[in-house]
Amino acid sequence: MSDDERKSWPEYVGKDANEVEQKLQAEGYNTQVLPQGSPTTRDYRLDRVRLFVDGNNKVVQTPING
Repeated sequence: MSDDERKSWPEYVGKDANEVEQKLQAEGYNTQVLPQGSPTTRDYRLDRVRLFVDGNNKVVQTPING
């Protein structure tokens, strides 16, 4: 997958993280659900999507793969 194929899902902001996680896993992505502001590693993996959530388990920023 080239950088041109990098994906983002702005439509998932505000949605329940469990539902978003299931959809992304069905597309073949490995997901990580993390509290907003969590530190992350800087490695780049196109098969991974991190979901940053608030205290209500709602996605708070646009998920991207990488």
